[in-house]
Amino acid sequence: MKDESAEFRARLLDIIAREGLVEAGRLVPEVTLDELGIKSADVVMILMVIEEEFDAYIPVDDALSNAKTLEDLLNDPSVSEIMCNA
Repeated sequence: MKDESAEFRARLLDIIAREGLVEAGRLVPEVTLDELGIKSADVVMILMVIEEEFDAYIPVDDALSNAKTLEDLLNDPSVSEIMCNA
């Protein structure tokens, strides 16, 4: 399960780097989305790609729309649920 979790997280980080046009090396848990230059429209695009890649639906609730850091985004229950169903 740990390997699957690490693989899932790596896939998410790859999507975020690719869609957010961010160097993968900058993707550390505590970095803010603002510091990465990822705006709310970018988050929507990132979530759409995640939905497509994992054939899942991610509802954009208050917690997800208020994500400030990369860790907030990755630990959102809607995103975490995809890993359980993948």
